Amino acid sequence: MSELYDVLADHVGPGRATGAVGLVARGGRTEVQAVGFTDAAGTTPMTRDSIFRIASLTKPVVAAAVMLLVEEGRFALEDPVAEWLPELANPVVVRRPSGPADDVVPASRPITVFDLLTFRAGYGFPSDFEVPAVELLFSELDMAPLQPQVAAPPDEWMAKLSRVPLLHQPGEGWLYHVCSDIQGVLVARASGTPLQDFLAERLFEPLGMVDTGFAVPAGELHRFTSFYRQGVDGTELADPPEGEWSRLPAFPSGGGGLVSTVDDWHSFARMLLAEGVAEGEAGGRRVLSPESVRQMTTDHLTGAQRSLFLEGQGWGFGGSVDVERTDPWNVPGRYGWVGGTGTAGHIVPSTGDVTILFTQFQMTGPTTPEPMRDFWRYAAGA
Repeated sequence: MSELYDVLADHVGPGRATGAVGLVARGGRTEVQAVGFTDAAGTTPMTRDSIFRIASLTKPVVAAAVMLLVEEGRFALEDPVAEWLPELANPVVVRRPSGPADDVVPASRPITVFDLLTFRAGYGFPSDFEVPAVELLFSELDMAPLQPQVAAPPDEWMAKLSRVPLLHQPGEGWLYHVCSDIQGVLVARASGTPLQDFLAERLFEPLGMVDTGFAVPAGELHRFTSFYRQGVDGTELADPPEGEWSRLPAFPSGGGGLVSTVDDWHSFARMLLAEGVAEGEAGGRRVLSPESVRQMTTDHLTGAQRSLFLEGQGWGFGGSVDVERTDPWNVPGRYGWVGGTGTAGHIVPSTGDVTILFTQFQMTGPTTPEPMRDFWRYAAGA
């Protein structure tokens, strides 16, 4: 066994994740270790090709899809989104973020593509989920974390969203999650192709991401991990392999709906490190332009807008960008994100390093759990 195996194994067991797969690529060498089992019963060993719900690691992928359409000239970053998302043509904004949801003023300017990519459109989650506008957001959209079968189809979802006021004027505040879901609808409408098909044709096929999508085919469910959360009486099953992800949802969530493997997400990460060029079996095929990758991996926030981040980060397109060295693994420019299902994926453009950790135990808040911190500490050589 290896040191990486030991790091992962230390956090697998009763009351924790039943298994994990970790990938660390640095110095021209890639190390992958799988520990534990895909289920609490211990019937199926975890393997390198086990399939996970990657939750918010979907966000960088969907941001890349938006940039593909920017490169095609379908729209520009500064364009208002109303042409493709007419539901957002005349948004209103609550007069005070903590005030009543019906005390509103007109938006000072249109919402742009750039606002969506930087999470500054005015929709999303602040640190306080109990403010009236956010409570309305949850009730209108029937938002149920990690339950993709609950959400309405895209057109109905957008109609519901249009009834929710913005929490901030466009461009003024960073709010989490919802902008990625809107990006998914934007991609589908602007391309004239369902989001799942666009991603499959324009990203997954050229990158060789054969196990990534919004549902797991019936023939591959034996590789799909069970998903767990902390219950009142200990660990409880939140979703079995034949559950929420066994069929395509009505609303493919650009904010958190994908399943994948560590090798698939590594292919995406390597493309970003190669400034948009696919590597591996599809080597040499350009997927994104270097400028698109640079935009994705650059922090676009002001200091005040970074206030929701806990560990020295800003935000690019679809993922965080480290701007402060708060821990050994916080390398300035490090780009990536974490998912609420216990997943994490990052690249370090300055060194070419990649770190990917997939588990199947639900996170309980924004603070990074200890298994991830130990994994990153190992990867940083600290």
